Formats: sequence, C-alpha cells, structure tokens
Amino acid sequence: MQIQFLDATSSQPSRLLARLVNQDAIPADLEPVLTEGARLSRFSGKAAQLFEGFVERDGAIMRVALAGIGKPGADDRIGAIERAGASLAAKYLTSGETVLTLDFTGAGLSAAEAVAALLGLRLRGWRHDAYRTRLTDEKKPSLAEIAVAGAPEGTAALWEIEGALARGVEFTRELVTEPANTIYPETFVARCLALMEGTGLKLRVLDETEMAALGMGSLLGVAQGSARPARLLVMEWNGGAAGQKPVAFVGKGVTFDTGGICLKPAAGMEDMKWDMGGAGAVAGTMLALALRGAKANVVGVCGLVENMPDGKAQRPGDVVTSMSGQTIEVINTDAEGRLVLCDALTWVQREYAPARIVDLATLTGAIIAALAHEYAGIFSNNDDLAAALVAAGEASGDRLWRFPMGPAYDKQIDSAIADMKNVGSRFGGSITAAQFIKRFIENDTPWAHLDIAGTVWADKPGATWDKGATGFGVRLLDRFVRDTLES
Repeated sequence: MQIQFLDATSSQPSRLLARLVNQDAIPADLEPVLTEGARLSRFSGKAAQLFEGFVERDGAIMRVALAGIGKPGADDRIGAIERAGASLAAKYLTSGETVLTLDFTGAGLSAAEAVAALLGLRLRGWRHDAYRTRLTDEKKPSLAEIAVAGAPEGTAALWEIEGALARGVEFTRELVTEPANTIYPETFVARCLALMEGTGLKLRVLDETEMAALGMGSLLGVAQGSARPARLLVMEWNGGAAGQKPVAFVGKGVTFDTGGICLKPAAGMEDMKWDMGGAGAVAGTMLALALRGAKANVVGVCGLVENMPDGKAQRPGDVVTSMSGQTIEVINTDAEGRLVLCDALTWVQREYAPARIVDLATLTGAIIAALAHEYAGIFSNNDDLAAALVAAGEASGDRLWRFPMGPAYDKQIDSAIADMKNVGSRFGGSITAAQFIKRFIENDTPWAHLDIAGTVWADKPGATWDKGATGFGVRLLDRFVRDTLES
C-alpha cells in the first residue's frame, strides 16, 4: 500500500475520504447529514468507533468515514490513533475503492501521531494472496493508495522512517506466511539476498561444510534428516560508531518442524511452517534498520534448518557435540529449536563478541499455555537488558512478560551420560528451555531469550494484522535499538 502526501493545491483524488475525530469533537465543517448521521449512530469519536456516511460534493457522491481516536492526552493515545488507522484499512481494503484520502485537517495531531495512523493503515492493509486464484471481485483487495491531506509539519519526513519499519514487518510476515515447499533454508537466504541488495547490509552465508568444520554438531544434527541443507545467515549493519561492539539478534529458523522422529500429531502440523518466526523477525528487523539508516551496530544471525523424520534423522538418545564443545543428549527430537540456537549463539559470540544478545524463537508450547497469545515470554541473565526489552515491548505493542530462571530449574536438564539433556520434565518447559540456552552464553554477556511461539501467528484478525502472520518482533527490536543504541 503506497502512501502519497498531497500539497495544499492538490485536488481530492478519491471518492473515499476519512477523518480522525477526537472524542466529543465532531468536525464543525461536516455536512449536516453526516453530523446527524454520526449522532444517530452514537458516534462521538471514542477510540475504536467508526462511522460511514455518504454526501454529494461538486456533483459526485462521496463516502466519508470518521474514525474515533479518543481524548487528547489519554495514556494510550498513540495506540488508539494507530488502531483507528488500522480500522480504516480493515473496512475499506476490499471495498472496491482504490484510493483513500486521509485528511488530518482539524484533528490537532502531532507528526508522530499522524504517522501512527499511517502505520496502522499500512500494517493492517497487508495481505498475502499469491496462491489465491479464485477470489471473487468483492473479496479481492482493491485499496492500493493512501493520499494524505492536511498532514502536520514533519509528517512526511517521519514517515520515511516508519515506512521502513512497516516494510520490515511486511517482509517478516511474507517469510512466515509462505509454505515450507517455498521457504526452506536455501530460499529463505535467497529472498534475503535479493531484497537486501543495495541496502548497505553485509550478508554472509555458511553452508553445511563450513558449519561442520566449525563443529556445529547440534544444529546439523537437527538438519540431518532433511533433504534441504541447513544454512547460517548473517546480516551485519554498521551504522554506529566505528569499532563499537554490536548488539546481536539471533533467530530460530526451523522452516518446517515435523518433530523429527518424535513426530508431532498430524492435526495442526501445517502450522509448523511458521516455526521460523524468530529468524523471520530478525530478517525483517535488519531490513528495517538498514532502510531507515539506523545509527547503531547490529548483527543478525538466522540458524536455518528443516526438521524431518528421514532414515538419517537423529534419534532420541543420540548425543551430539555443540560448537561450544558441550555435549547434548537428545531426549526429544521435537525440542530442536534450542539445538539450533545454541550453535548460532556460540558462533556469533566468537565471531563478533557482541555487547548484548537477544534471541527469538517459537520455542515451546508451554509459553502459550502460560501467556496465551497476548504476550511473548522473556528470560534473561541481566535485569537492565530485560527491563529495556519489556519497555520496548510496551512502546511498540509487541509485549513481553518476564519469567524466572535459576539453578532449581537447571537441574532438570542434567544428563546421566552427557553435559545436558535437551528437555526437562513436563513442568516449567519454557523455563528449562531457557536454562538450556543460557548454558551457551559466554563471559556473562548480557542475554535475553524471547519465546514468541504464541505471538507470531494469529487465528483471527488483530488490531494491525489480518488472520495469519503478525510480524511480531520487528517493532519490538526496532524500538529497542532506538531506545538503547540511538537515544
């Protein structure tokens, strides 16, 4: 969806006009029929309210939408404005209209508030219809452009930044949505290479031979049952001070997870195409940072594998040696994400010695049992890092809830024949998974693990996404970079 800014001399380019309305402040310049229609519909401009009416202007019938944004100064003002923009996209995406004119005149918004509405519109307007060949006309997306009128000063410049963020979220959604016969380790890499060319990102790809030479037996053990070879994708952005240690974002990229020999139930297994949501979030974040020219040094690493139950697949009871030299007894082949992450984490620490590390993974069903689909779980060895990420989650809408860690949980993953097991008991599964990953953090590097299993995919539409991939993680990490590296 394109965003076009109109100047004062531009004519009205569409039959669809939208206004944002503060609570109890319906614009005085509206036609009486719209004002009375809004009153009869009990529309007063409260957050989440939406009213539509029709009027004749200059001999043409116009559709006029009023979206409520609540009271100025409200605690969730930015969020309410963003949701108002998203509600316009949800209503008019398949309306038959191709252009929506969003007129900010009289709303009294700042540039940041106006941009929030545009971001909501852009994000909620994203759909993936590449494989739909028989959509009826009334179900096909028609809205392709937002024409912005009366924008506060500075809105267009600020949109250049937020538009880059939107593109990163969209790219993550694209990767997560695509089926596993389209997105697998090699094609995940190929899409990133194609899209990121010319952005200033430095990309590097390690193949199986290179990873084997480095001793990545844990990651490669997961991949050995698949015909699709594993890859390690590295994306480096150097927008900060020369020589300053980067922050590392590491994503689990299991492009399809059957569970391996410990096969998952058939019902719902199709959802496991989004088990690479952590890697998708890292890729989308790196794209956004590059497109907006972030003044920070960041490295993104994606461990990319497919977990299949082939005759060569690893078995329960196998022992693998990780790049760190630590040995792992594989009790459950469906607890594979942590086996991928541990080698990716070791590699990035030894290659870049990052100042801080954040990993993202659709790691456990236990996190969904605990938090449903409202929050992702955060586990950390550093209170300052955890607090910064939680704050970034609240500001961005990608919310986090912190969980405990400690030696009592660590005991569950001690093995009788190796340094550790890859699973503990059925209790505290998200915590013991985090305890496993923590064993691969070296030199007390500040680290946080985000279990995003419940937030990367939605079975019903949300405020700024349709049913399907949410793009969770991109806005969170981008806000974290802005607040801690660029402030």
